[in-house]
Amino acid sequence: MEINLINKTAWVFGASRGIGRAVSLGLAQAGANILLLARSPRLLEQTKNSLCTKKNQQHDILCVDMSKPESLLNSIKNYHNKSCVDIIINNSGGPPSGAAHTAGLEDYKEAFSQHVLSAQIIAQVAVPEMKKRGFGRIVNIISTSVKQPISGLGVSNTIRGAMGNWSKTMSSELGPFGITVNNILPGATETERLASLIKSNANKRSVSVEAVTQAMKKDIPAGRFAKPFEIASAVTFLCSEQAQYINGVNLPVDGGRTKSL
Repeated sequence: MEINLINKTAWVFGASRGIGRAVSLGLAQAGANILLLARSPRLLEQTKNSLCTKKNQQHDILCVDMSKPESLLNSIKNYHNKSCVDIIINNSGGPPSGAAHTAGLEDYKEAFSQHVLSAQIIAQVAVPEMKKRGFGRIVNIISTSVKQPISGLGVSNTIRGAMGNWSKTMSSELGPFGITVNNILPGATETERLASLIKSNANKRSVSVEAVTQAMKKDIPAGRFAKPFEIASAVTFLCSEQAQYINGVNLPVDGGRTKSL
């Protein structure tokens, strides 16, 4: 099956590294024009220089901070006045680890702004034009904690759940306009975020990074961590014409780790 995204424009948030970078590469390979969004201009330029241009795609970068909703709104609104968007990939770094009951209110507020409020702002800018064209794809990179909370990620579990319900609601509202809204739920994936969580966990337990790594892999039926491109492949499919009847789903890409249905 060949996925053709030629003449489609995708906004990929958190595109400078990890899963966001891999998604950008995958969508570009399928022919899409990519707007790379993140905070670091240097890393964004590096990603941009790696994107496929064999199908005459035009790629661009925009520096934004998803934890600052007002600034984000101004940046993307100004950009949108000069360009359309067909595909939105909402992807942002997860909140710090820790228990839910000891987290401060500011931790919750910041995470809510960075994920739920930013997704709402992006949708308000992009969806009106998507509705006019009768096509749109919104894919949220969330977490398997939407289905099964992960120990030690209290704030993240809470906010990811909110994003899951926002997405499900949006899918019902926007489905009649040819716009699908779906969630990818990555399992443990080889990114800087995972490495940081493993190191933090190892320090708290006074054990080696290797011990924590092996224990995590033991809980995954596939016996390994995901590669970022494996997450990107699922995202690319959900953005395609072939996936137009898939709407409002939470798709775990986790090697079978999640126990719930």
